[in-house]
Amino acid sequence: MKQTLIVLFALAGLPSMGAELPGHVRWPAAELKGFGQKLSPKINAQKFASAQLGKFGNHSFMVAHREGDGEAELHETQTDIFIIQSGEASLVAGGQVVGGKNTAPGEIRGPSIQGGQKSKLAPGDIVHIPAKTPHQVLVEPGRQFTYVIVKVDAP
Repeated sequence: MKQTLIVLFALAGLPSMGAELPGHVRWPAAELKGFGQKLSPKINAQKFASAQLGKFGNHSFMVAHREGDGEAELHETQTDIFIIQSGEASLVAGGQVVGGKNTAPGEIRGPSIQGGQKSKLAPGDIVHIPAKTPHQVLVEPGRQFTYVIVKVDAP
């Protein structure tokens, strides 16, 4: 009897399996997969649309959808992590941003990259782009590309 009471008290102190954990967020694959269709009608003149998923201290999550080339960009204090959801694109990374201009604190953008390395991106790929690395996403005409971006602030 004494052992049963000890076990019951120990179990009462454990968190419930269904309880929410502070800061814990889950984005189901089906929800992420549907973002391309949700964002497509919202694309801007640069053929880009995005939705913020959440911000957590030194990092944030967003979903981006492209139906055309993006600008070349360089983040001085943020690392980008891309998780490809759908479509295909090419990533040019490294080199120099051509005609780069500061568009916001710590952000440089331009029309293209000179001297970077080009690689193909497909669903399931994950890419890590360190801070201060020029990068540009290129999408062929008539194609679409949807990906999750994790932005991590430098320590």
